[in-house]
Amino acid sequence: MTIHEASLQLRFQLFHLYDEREAGNITDLVLEHITGWKKIDRVMNKMVPLSANQEQLLEQYTGALLEHTPLQYVLQEAWFYGMKLYVDKNVLIPRPETEELADWLIKDAGNWELGIAKSVFDIGTGSGCIPLAIKKKLPGAEVHCCDVSAGALSVAKKNATDLQLDIHFHLLDILSDTMRSQLPVFDSIISNPPYIPEQDKAAMAANVLQYEPHLALFTKDDNPLQFYEVIADFAKMHLRKSGSVYLEIHENMGRAINDLYRQKGFTSIELRKDLQGRDRMVKVMG
Repeated sequence: MTIHEASLQLRFQLFHLYDEREAGNITDLVLEHITGWKKIDRVMNKMVPLSANQEQLLEQYTGALLEHTPLQYVLQEAWFYGMKLYVDKNVLIPRPETEELADWLIKDAGNWELGIAKSVFDIGTGSGCIPLAIKKKLPGAEVHCCDVSAGALSVAKKNATDLQLDIHFHLLDILSDTMRSQLPVFDSIISNPPYIPEQDKAAMAANVLQYEPHLALFTKDDNPLQFYEVIADFAKMHLRKSGSVYLEIHENMGRAINDLYRQKGFTSIELRKDLQGRDRMVKVMG
């Protein structure tokens, strides 16, 4: 089977699940991953046959995609803030709005006092995408992160090793007062915590619901702000007076989170929209 034939075959099979544009994009990414060639190189070498190993990979990836497995899990890679990360089913696939959240903190760091080392703590790190982006752009910062999942932390550590970035990892449950009380004080806290109520599962896409870790997605119906409340209490004890908290939120929870943090004694709360115009991020200061 030539590269051209492989492309036509995969694109045709994906038409049953995706529109023409998305099927084409997925096909391009799969063929680039298998061959190591960009699109222009594949076009110029379209009659080159795939090796037996490449054909086997194509069959394996096609089968997984036809079962609705997200492409990032199929290829075990995802891009975030210009970094190629390893991902598997232990972690969420990094989203653009999470990249916007990390970018908010990174850009605010331009106001940090020069020569003073700052510390940052990411809660529920998953793939490590947030702390890795921060450390890459702010190499002088001391960056910590935690996760309750040993599998997720293993993925984050692999990414830190691959990218040669020095991150401090903590395996702990942020909901545990005993565990979180042992952590130091930080200049900034950032988190994309679970915020989707369990009752919303029915409305979610199959490829998210079936493959991404529910532990990182869902929170209790009777207390959807559970993690935000815990982070507020943690910040009261572990955030320096001049520090900030950056949070990704459910688009319908902006007002509730604003009210929660004001009740907790925080006076400066900024709600920010993502590139789609949805309320998806909050910055909180003392």
